[in-house]
Amino acid sequence: MKVLLVSTYELGHQPFGLASPAAWLAEAGAEVNCLDLAVEPLDEEATRGVGLIAVYLPMHTATRLASIVVPRIRAFNSSAHLCFYGLYAPLNETFLRTELGGGTVLGGEFESGLVSLYKRLSANGSVDLEPQSEPVISLIKQDFRVPRRDGLPQLSRYAYVEMDRERRTVGYTEASRGCKHLCRHCPVVPVYGGRFFVVRRSVVIEDIRQQVVGGAEHITFGDPDFFNGVGHAIGLVEELHRRFPDLTYDVTIKVEHLLKHACHLETLARTGCLFVTTAVESVDDRVLAILDKGHVRDDFIRLVGLTRAENLTLSPTFIPFLPWTSRDGYLDLLRLLADLELVDYVAPVQLAIRLLVPERSRLLDIPEIRQNLGKFDAAALSYRWLHPDPRMDVLQGRVHRAVEAGEAVGASRRETFAEIWHLAHEACDLTTPGLGIPEPSDAPVRVPCLSEPWYCCAEPTESQLTEI
Repeated sequence: MKVLLVSTYELGHQPFGLASPAAWLAEAGAEVNCLDLAVEPLDEEATRGVGLIAVYLPMHTATRLASIVVPRIRAFNSSAHLCFYGLYAPLNETFLRTELGGGTVLGGEFESGLVSLYKRLSANGSVDLEPQSEPVISLIKQDFRVPRRDGLPQLSRYAYVEMDRERRTVGYTEASRGCKHLCRHCPVVPVYGGRFFVVRRSVVIEDIRQQVVGGAEHITFGDPDFFNGVGHAIGLVEELHRRFPDLTYDVTIKVEHLLKHACHLETLARTGCLFVTTAVESVDDRVLAILDKGHVRDDFIRLVGLTRAENLTLSPTFIPFLPWTSRDGYLDLLRLLADLELVDYVAPVQLAIRLLVPERSRLLDIPEIRQNLGKFDAAALSYRWLHPDPRMDVLQGRVHRAVEAGEAVGASRRETFAEIWHLAHEACDLTTPGLGIPEPSDAPVRVPCLSEPWYCCAEPTESQLTEI
């Protein structure tokens, strides 16, 4: 039976969520094709004769885009069994089944579930299987296969690393999935519930090797937290550096873990880590406590100093627009970033993100959110909420438009920050002062970063919604 795996968006990366299950399904005897709609068009030929269509949903943006493209897929092939899988599939199970016609929903460790579904479909000879026998959320330990990347678009068609004098082609892999922490706003938590699973080092290294052959000069590790299993992570990057000494990489690690394992900052820098993404989220200790982040404002400030001492680039991310953030609090965030000379290190979109509250979110358990929460918006895949201060919602809209305008004209991070700086002071009825940060002497500061800056929990851009 033919199987089509579909991805709509994975932050500009060649989708691991297609390559990994493709290997499992091919091993089970399926004729597997992959379609990445982030870089490929949807046409009828891709869906012809397919018995199972499985759509990968690793993040909010991908799910929103899938809600647009799935009806088109169904118009081409209405008889195929439709499956949704990935982190955001179980979070949106009701919507995917009732509004998009999904027959199977798989989250957590989904590869074995896809194989089981394929075998049932093949044996049954029908796409009308009821009910689903595979668990919606599977937390079984899997023996990962080396992802199958042939048939996917070339790496040169995806995001690249921007550096001072060069661009590097980027590959993507995962050394672990899930997370042992329970941050209240995180979409990983309702699915994994504090558990995480490592991928065997030999599998990760082989996946990287085949991407290096395919032109990768840099690897993004997509783990929710690379230091969940710090021994696994450090052993992996040490071997990676021995085998591919010119290869660079980036990782995502909690503030809490970076401080706890500060002795390994030198290891990261020495083995080729270009930058570390860390989810700071807020610099207000009350907000951080509500989110159960495990760090405080002073921890972030301390971490900035530690990473600079090791010549390791820190890339902080934020959710600045929450029900508990005041106009003064937003301005305080901007002032701190300026004082710490981090303006060039923060992607402007990080200053525009508004809290998303999906179904099953752990935020729903706390009274601090319920007083601001409206009804669930199925189309937006999130509960609607209004800020107690209406001027904060107005400010968020203005900041978001400023970020998109800056992206459209290729403005530097500093130029966009200056516009946001002005908007924030205006919202507080204050005269806009100078930034008070040193201007670059001859050229803008070039911080290593990916060319695809949009965050996984951001709303899709207008261009994404219209182009797919």
